[in-house]
Amino acid sequence: MKKIAVLGSTGSIGVSTLEIAKAFPERYQVIALTAGNNINLLQKQIETFRPSIVSVVSEQAAEKLTLLLQGIEVQVCYGIEGMIRCATVPEVNMVVAAVVGAAGLVPTMAAIKSGKDVALANKETLVTAGSLIMAEVERQKINLIPVDSEHSAIYQSMAGHRREDVRRLLLTASGGPFREYSLAQFETITPVDALAHPNWDMGRKISIDSATMMNKGLEVIEARWLFDFPATMIDVHIHPESIIHSLVEYQDGAVMAQLGIPDMKTPIAYALSWPERLPLAQQPLDLCKIGQLSFSQPDTERFPCLRLAYAALDMGGTVPAVMNAANEVAVEAFLNNQLSFLSISQVIEKTMYQHQGEDLTTIEQALHADLWGRHKARELISGGLV
Repeated sequence: MKKIAVLGSTGSIGVSTLEIAKAFPERYQVIALTAGNNINLLQKQIETFRPSIVSVVSEQAAEKLTLLLQGIEVQVCYGIEGMIRCATVPEVNMVVAAVVGAAGLVPTMAAIKSGKDVALANKETLVTAGSLIMAEVERQKINLIPVDSEHSAIYQSMAGHRREDVRRLLLTASGGPFREYSLAQFETITPVDALAHPNWDMGRKISIDSATMMNKGLEVIEARWLFDFPATMIDVHIHPESIIHSLVEYQDGAVMAQLGIPDMKTPIAYALSWPERLPLAQQPLDLCKIGQLSFSQPDTERFPCLRLAYAALDMGGTVPAVMNAANEVAVEAFLNNQLSFLSISQVIEKTMYQHQGEDLTTIEQALHADLWGRHKARELISGGLV
């Protein structure tokens, strides 16, 4: 039986992970859960799975949760230390890292250092400190298995093949809800519009990242570190149907692709069960009903965030951490109606190019760069400089 910790259990990935664990109780035991402020959902998860330890965002949230758990034996922690404790419980052998944003970096690194296999759904971990994370994965000899549908597809498409035979990685993108908008229409986009993703059920932050295509930019950086290929070997194709989740092109011209319905349970289940596959009760893929699959090149004039991600990767060092931090701040401001949709990329670009990048050698550097990026982005927004 695999004993798991789920970091970010109340988010969309965390909820789906627990649904899979519930469907296969003979294979998975939930030992630890972490969440933010969704105490009511976390309470229900604790009552269902009876973990030995949980963590929430603050002491106040921990006190509230403790009152709700009368009669249930569970250790309640909070803050970053609580997340680390959940990620490093001795009996856990796999950690599902599903915390949204840079907050997932420290507990994910702690899990790796403690020798846990990691199912990685938190792309910001590799965006902010990819070189350090992958070096520790190598030192600890653990399995880091991607959960993002695109990276899972590449992982599967490379299985049984030599990496030295790879010519290109092709990440597919739905294009989000605005792929056919003109630049003039971008001026009118509201948070409600941007949260309405046509294919995927995602959280608020990731939905906005999909709409700006920053999500795909983050995935390019993540792919660079996961698979150890330079940015010149990583391309993005717009694929509105979201059926082909990504492809690998080999030097003899062969292209391997992983296809499936747009549902995150498949890549989550693959990460949990690798190298096996679980018999999920999923809707079959009906290619005849779909009829056709279409592809196009991304337009970086309308979606500059993708261009900025490639630029951050090229600059390297602490720059990707700053870019990611600025994006998180800008997305939050947009969702709070403090920033226009078009200004999201402007905040990111101005923040990036005001940063004096340096080589990344420690996690502390990455965290400092993250804080610097957040401060600078907030300064630009509050000062009306975008």
